Amino acid sequence: MKVEEIKNGKRMLDAFEIRRKVFVVEQEVSAAEEYDEFEDSSTHLLALDGDRPLGTSRIRKTAHGTKLERFAVLAENRGAGVGDALLRECLERCKKDAVVYLHAQEQVMKFYAKHGFVAEGERFYECEIPHFKMVRK
Repeated sequence: MKVEEIKNGKRMLDAFEIRRKVFVVEQEVSAAEEYDEFEDSSTHLLALDGDRPLGTSRIRKTAHGTKLERFAVLAENRGAGVGDALLRECLERCKKDAVVYLHAQEQVMKFYAKHGFVAEGERFYECEIPHFKMVRK
């Protein structure tokens, strides 16, 4: 498995299709909320097994630091280290950034905690899904 930065339209379509399956279909997030005005200004990553897309994530600079977001792994690839590989690549790319944070769905907070993220603040909801802000310590 490898993780690469998306540099072309075909790979971006692969990432969008993964996000559609995970967020729009599985989690019932509206497509209007899933795809936003930050697509063009973010760095998108794609995990691949050969040429087969497995998962995706993106990195975005905000006024509060570097935000890691849109982590999505296809159901058939979960538990195979795809999320770990994507998160490790994100962290490598922003290792010099002062603040690295994400909005973790409550059900996957332990995953991010294993990588040094700590919850800050109260539970909040995005797209009717409970989240916590987590910051890399």
